[in-house]
Amino acid sequence: MPLSMTKIAYRSKSIDSLRAWVEAGDEAHMRTRYRPTRHAEMIGGSLYWIMDHAIVARCEILGFEQRKDGHWTIRLAPRLVLVQPKHKRAHQGWRYLEERNAPRDLEEGEEPSDAIPGRLAGRLTKLGLI
Repeated sequence: MPLSMTKIAYRSKSIDSLRAWVEAGDEAHMRTRYRPTRHAEMIGGSLYWIMDHAIVARCEILGFEQRKDGHWTIRLAPRLVLVQPKHKRAHQGWRYLEERNAPRDLEEGEEPSDAIPGRLAGRLTKLGLI
């Protein structure tokens, strides 16, 4: 199973704005300072996007390319897949995500608003209620 990663969608105000950016061309490019050590395991995995303290969507990772400025480009498939929102604390940069810990994709017709918001889910989890 490919390895995935999480990243905060800090420039996107909504899932719609994230979708517009991801699906604008043949593939989406995200810049990062360092290439993940386990990058070979990540091709075919997903980059999971965090918004408002919850993982909300994912894009398939197509590959990694070094830039002239020494940074790296993460090449992403131009398709945003909504997932069952899952509480995730904010963090800088990216973090690895094992497949067993990844949220499931939403079914056709299922809406992310049907789920508990990320912050509330986090509080309920701390209380042992979910």
